[in-house]
Amino acid sequence: MDTQTQMTTASELKLVAGHAKKLAGELLRVVRTTSTVAPAPGDKRFSDAAWQRPFSKRLVQAYLAACNELQATLDELDLDERAQLRTRFAVSVVLDALSPANGLFTNPVALERAWKTKGRSLIRGLRHLVADLRRNGALPTMVDKRPFVVGENLATTPGEVVFRSEVLELIQYRPQTPSVYARPLFIVPPQINRFYVLDLSPKNSMVGHLVRQGFQVFMVSWRNPKPEHRDWGLGTYVKALEQAVDACRAITGSEDVNWMGLCAGGITSSVALSHLTSRPQRKVNSLTLGVTLLDMSGLDETALAALISADNLALARKSSKVTGLLEGKELQRTFAWIRANDLIWSYWVSNYLLGNDPPAFDVLYWNSDSTGLPARLHSDFVDILEHDALVKPGILKVLGQPVDLRQVQVDKYVVAGETDHITPWRGCHRSTGLFGGTTEFVLCNSGHIQTLVCPPGNAKARYRAGPQTSASPDEWRRTSVEHAGSWWEHWTAWLAPRSGESRPAPAVLGAPGYQPLAAAPGTYVAE
Repeated sequence: MDTQTQMTTASELKLVAGHAKKLAGELLRVVRTTSTVAPAPGDKRFSDAAWQRPFSKRLVQAYLAACNELQATLDELDLDERAQLRTRFAVSVVLDALSPANGLFTNPVALERAWKTKGRSLIRGLRHLVADLRRNGALPTMVDKRPFVVGENLATTPGEVVFRSEVLELIQYRPQTPSVYARPLFIVPPQINRFYVLDLSPKNSMVGHLVRQGFQVFMVSWRNPKPEHRDWGLGTYVKALEQAVDACRAITGSEDVNWMGLCAGGITSSVALSHLTSRPQRKVNSLTLGVTLLDMSGLDETALAALISADNLALARKSSKVTGLLEGKELQRTFAWIRANDLIWSYWVSNYLLGNDPPAFDVLYWNSDSTGLPARLHSDFVDILEHDALVKPGILKVLGQPVDLRQVQVDKYVVAGETDHITPWRGCHRSTGLFGGTTEFVLCNSGHIQTLVCPPGNAKARYRAGPQTSASPDEWRRTSVEHAGSWWEHWTAWLAPRSGESRPAPAVLGAPGYQPLAAAPGTYVAE
């Protein structure tokens, strides 16, 4: 061992010893009941009054004190940024698992429930655990699926499938107003989930809201690929989207469409619009992007960055190549561990320790209804992530054409979520600078899915809005204007003047060559 290494090791040992001494002092105060350590505001794990009982309160304080000192130790270690991120993530996974809330004999709420139910809560919890070990990959089930049926109480806005290819179905929704805007709205959901996050129950359906405002809405419903579709790549999806857009134009008689892309569907949409700039005819009038990250440096702000390395990306690409697919459940598992307290341990406590049934919640049902990515598309997305390919014009080629987002010269409306752990808002803001044209940027006080599902009437909803400039994300936030309510209303006010003149609503859906094939929500959503 060289001298430099010896000095580094000695310094680290001194650091650890110092924090161990601080922890010992805090634990002594816990025993003497003079400690002021308390859960952070919003920490729901210890919110029940039972945690204020003397033994339980001290147990929580001891746990939190240990967490605080360990995190402080990590802050002071001489690690590079990526190593610091990975170490912090690994430690947080362990610390979250060791919470006294997760243990039967250290959770006073669970013990009290077991006593009051004469053990029946534990029997129910054991049944839930066995069922999840058999059918849910050993993770707690997040939702009771029994009350939900797609097409009956989810995805119920009336419409027809008016175009179908091997890759997608296109749904045209039935107008609900006497007149409609002439220019249609074409919506592209992410490939890894079903489209009906925008058409959940009637009270929180974005599609329903749009058709009630007089917009002509067309929705892509992706096919759930099988292993034999392993060679479907970005080019396959871009080509299918252009076919669907041409169907929209033919059915409505509009020369172009307003386009909306969400999350991974927003990435695909951006690539598609770049490709369409080579066409002699302008097919897209405006672009709306929801929770879409194009500048992948934005991931450095998330715990997900701890899992991103050349080795991990190569392993992921190799795995999907062997099976032909990246299963949506694998991505769900990854995202769950990033927010383990909210997405794993809270359900562990509720389902197993308290014996509760999982909640019947439409958004959670949709989230569990995942689809897969073909191996080639997965590899294309990995390339974009690994090389930040959308930031560097010409690096990525689709259908033989270099992708250059600067050539996309349309008005844009971009919405992001302030607490989004998948597509962080600062990265979404920076992504808007990759395009030409003007951009209205909107920041909601919510997470990834809650940003999209934000119907009017939500008393807690707030958003900030303002034109995107070359200023930094935080400078934009400082100069933006805060509004109460749903961004849907702000967006439709932006979208309406870009949607053309009003005209009588069509009496029938489809058009010659695009006859209705099936009632909404279509057939691909059931595969």
